[in-house]
Amino acid sequence: MDLTETSDAICLRVELPGVAAEQIKIGLCNTKLKIWGEKKRRPARRRIISYLCSERSYGKFNRIVPLRWTINIPGAEAELEDGVLYIRLPKLQDRRGGEFLVEVVNKEKESTS
Repeated sequence: MDLTETSDAICLRVELPGVAAEQIKIGLCNTKLKIWGEKKRRPARRRIISYLCSERSYGKFNRIVPLRWTINIPGAEAELEDGVLYIRLPKLQDRRGGEFLVEVVNKEKESTS
């Protein structure tokens, strides 16, 4: 997995060869990004007596990436191309140090008669 930062977004590149988009789930909250799914073994075309070597992994997978940036969650995008998952998380403009005006209203005193 590659995690990079640009001036306006956080970008992830995850290699998931042999996994279809329908097999991948992505969850996003304020503090973490979660990627999970399952790579299912395809049935053999011919009856196999035994494997001599198998370097592929199958089964469930998950990855949690802690986020230290303020993310625009509705603007997040994900795309799977040639076994590589690309995720773009746009950053919100940092609001720390900004000035916000708070309206002050007069509270009327109750009259006692």
